[in-house]
Amino acid sequence: MRRPLILKTIAATALSTALCISSAAAQGLLRDAEIEQFLDDYSRPVFKAAGLPADEIKILIIGDQSFNAFAGGLVMGVNSGLITLSDTPSQIQGVIAHEAGHIAGGHSARSDEAMASATRPMLLSLVLAAGAIAAGATDAGVGLLGLGQTVGIANALKYSRGQESSADQAALTYLQAIGRSGGGLIESFEKLRNEQLIHGQRVNPYMQSHPLAVQRVTALEERAKASPYFDVKDSPEEIERLRLIQAKINGFMQDVNVTLRQYPLTDQSDAAHYARAVAFYRSTDIDRALKEIGILLEKHPDNPYFNELKGQMLFEFGRIAESIEPHRRSVELAPGKALLLINLARALAATEDTDNISIAVKDLKSALLLEPDNSFGWFELARAYGTLNQEPLADLAMAESRYNEGAKPDAAKFAMRARNGLKKGSPEWRQATDIIVASLGSDPVESARPRGDEKSPPPEPKRKSGEVPDPGLNLARELH
Repeated sequence: MRRPLILKTIAATALSTALCISSAAAQGLLRDAEIEQFLDDYSRPVFKAAGLPADEIKILIIGDQSFNAFAGGLVMGVNSGLITLSDTPSQIQGVIAHEAGHIAGGHSARSDEAMASATRPMLLSLVLAAGAIAAGATDAGVGLLGLGQTVGIANALKYSRGQESSADQAALTYLQAIGRSGGGLIESFEKLRNEQLIHGQRVNPYMQSHPLAVQRVTALEERAKASPYFDVKDSPEEIERLRLIQAKINGFMQDVNVTLRQYPLTDQSDAAHYARAVAFYRSTDIDRALKEIGILLEKHPDNPYFNELKGQMLFEFGRIAESIEPHRRSVELAPGKALLLINLARALAATEDTDNISIAVKDLKSALLLEPDNSFGWFELARAYGTLNQEPLADLAMAESRYNEGAKPDAAKFAMRARNGLKKGSPEWRQATDIIVASLGSDPVESARPRGDEKSPPPEPKRKSGEVPDPGLNLARELH
């Protein structure tokens, strides 16, 4: 899920750094290195203030243009609309702080208990959907927003109101701890209240899963204004960064004509150039797209994401050799980004030059160290190995790809085929065996050996989704 925005119309199976869309659910998951970095920059200090393990919390970007977010366990979902409809980064950070309050308070677990007490009411909650995503069933999880019977939902929501109020207060505590204003959180509630009025949700406040925004604003305003940081504002640089990200999302998710009306040619701001570059790219007007991104690169040659988008444009329109340099530049400017590494590797491998493909394999291994559950990265690694005629390793990488997509029968098939060509007992052989056992529950070949067969390897530990065995494919330990 991520190339400058995975475009269904241009390359439905490709993955890039810019926005990747998982189309298996009505609300797709988006992957984008730039947006993910933005969210990490504003969430990490909050998580630290909340005493949460920032490196273990997974933030999912949901392709939904409504202003909302959710949290459950160590998973946080942020709607694209939360980003595009916010006026300032502080509003987004306020919502993140609120969701962090849910996580720190263990509300997901308690919510499950409340749901259980109501039993038949809801099939699945957002928390359960997030759990499915965390377990690797991404496509299934995103769409599992269950509805239930009236009485059961009402009972569960009584419990939710207390959680929401608690998370509100926790959010203000976290924001004050990091020297940020709680004003953004209050402004976010005003937006929620406006949405409720527009959609008529005020008609039945009892059925709302959140306390009425007006009530929440009243409860928080006095405390927020007492903070010494209440008047702290977002810097012009922070606002500009948000505008660029909003332009990218709008360019990829809106109708092209809507985007071009929103960002007319008379608008010469960086955000407008960014949005038009994406819009022209999507409408296959590559010359105008390159002109717009070129204007940005003349002003900001060291922006990794402008370089990434240019590389993606060139790659998708078959200008492979030209795409390599901007992709390489993006990796140099933003090291340690799996999505950028995969983009560069794709371009290198597409040249069909043996030396380039060998470099691509190295880059893909580095990317998979960063994101071992990235099924597209494994797929590209399989293609690269296949081009190099290293079929057993190609099959092994494809087994990993299918396993991380949840296609366990296919994963086992590829792993068995890979194992036939691998040296018995080698790390790769054990990795293939691990996939077979994790996919089928047992090894139909090795388990059939006579007891006491000294050649049988010891049993492997239970495999987690996306886990890369050590040393596995001998992935490079140093990232850069």
